[in-house]
Amino acid sequence: MQKLLSYTIFITLVGSATSCGKFLEKNPDNRASLETPDQVSQLLTTAYPQGNYMAFCESISDNVSDKGTGGLDLTVVQPYFFKDVTENEQDSPEGYWNSCYSAISAANQALEACNNASDAASFSSQKGEALLCRAYAHFMLVTLFSKPYDPGDPYTSPGIPYVLTPEKVIFENYTRKSVGYVYEMIEKDLLAGLPLLDDTRYTVPRYHFTKAAASAFAARFFLYKQDYEKALSYANAVFSTTNITAGLRPWNTTYLTVTYKELWARYAKASEPANLLLVETSSVWARNYFTERYAMDANKRTEILNSNVTGGTYAFTRQTYTSGTNNYMLPKINEYFVRLSVNATIGYPYVMVPLLTMEECLFNKIEANIYLGNLNEALQDLNTYASTRIYNYDATAHTITNSKLQTYYGTQDMRMALIYALLDFKRAEFVQEGMRWFDLLRYDLPVTHTTTDGQTMVLEPGDKRRVFQIPESARLSGVQLNPR
Repeated sequence: MQKLLSYTIFITLVGSATSCGKFLEKNPDNRASLETPDQVSQLLTTAYPQGNYMAFCESISDNVSDKGTGGLDLTVVQPYFFKDVTENEQDSPEGYWNSCYSAISAANQALEACNNASDAASFSSQKGEALLCRAYAHFMLVTLFSKPYDPGDPYTSPGIPYVLTPEKVIFENYTRKSVGYVYEMIEKDLLAGLPLLDDTRYTVPRYHFTKAAASAFAARFFLYKQDYEKALSYANAVFSTTNITAGLRPWNTTYLTVTYKELWARYAKASEPANLLLVETSSVWARNYFTERYAMDANKRTEILNSNVTGGTYAFTRQTYTSGTNNYMLPKINEYFVRLSVNATIGYPYVMVPLLTMEECLFNKIEANIYLGNLNEALQDLNTYASTRIYNYDATAHTITNSKLQTYYGTQDMRMALIYALLDFKRAEFVQEGMRWFDLLRYDLPVTHTTTDGQTMVLEPGDKRRVFQIPESARLSGVQLNPR
């Protein structure tokens, strides 16, 4: 079950917590009253995964080290030692799995209502959002619980169950088709849903799939599929009406002048232009990540944040805080509490998570251009990004050039040098958000973890443990576990 806490709570209950439910066990609310577009819209607020992947993704990555002392949450400890996570509460792989399938269940129920409506046209926007939600949740599941997409052989590795209809029983039998099949279904839902979206329908657009958020998701999906032309096209669609610099977080200007509490309040706020899609998730990650034993220490802080190809210093370092000894934190994801009822004095910890951002979309645009051979365009965008991230940025001193890239990375291969720079920038940008793991997966990069007692553990390329284990509870639905 989730951790129940007693605090002063001021947030109204938005959704029920589902991270501890069995696989596809809980039905979405309001199933009996889906007769109007507004009722379907209300249901769709639960069609976004209300689980958090940050803890286990960050802890298995190369962003963390053994500090010798600190918290020992299993969702952090077991990934650090490359072991399957036995915890099933919030912030665990199983909790995230359940939250994704709960979201899919809600999306499917919404789609059924849209398809059965006598006036289907009036439900068009809701149908588009439901298709995008279903595609996104399946995409995250196949990314974490299956091998990366291989364009040369996509139909060999098992994917995850792609669920297309509402569940009528608690435990239904599901099979794992291939990663290639799952990608086909994601693409079908994504392309069918995107044109149907109507941004004017939303009261707070960034809590939903807008056209910009859907395009950013499409850019990520096609990048992971290695269809770089489409990835670039969708990334360009996001920036077609937005100046790139204005869309990025102002780390080396406005963010420098705010307190850590103000930055916490702003980073995942709906009014922050960089946030394209936000979701509220049950999580204790915000309070624990920097005080865990296996987290970012002084050496990792130096490795990730203290140098880069521009020759300048990241503005991130000006907002890196310490708590106690060797506990480093960037104030991004802030915790708040949702009370159990209007008069309750206890509730669950929640955080607002940016699922899709302008920064990631720009990075995906850059990566697509690199693989398409558009190196000058990629370099120009890298410099645009750097101009918003380097402290006291000076174009004369800090502009990235071919010569700087070749010297810094020790290679004459400009494409590889640009990839190295891109991955370094992404690592710094998303540190403590779990995003680094997705790049380590896609590029099959090794991860080395050490302990203070001298133990060294290496997660080699191709290691079966790079794929998170299917939850034991899913076996009740006939889902085959990943090999170990």
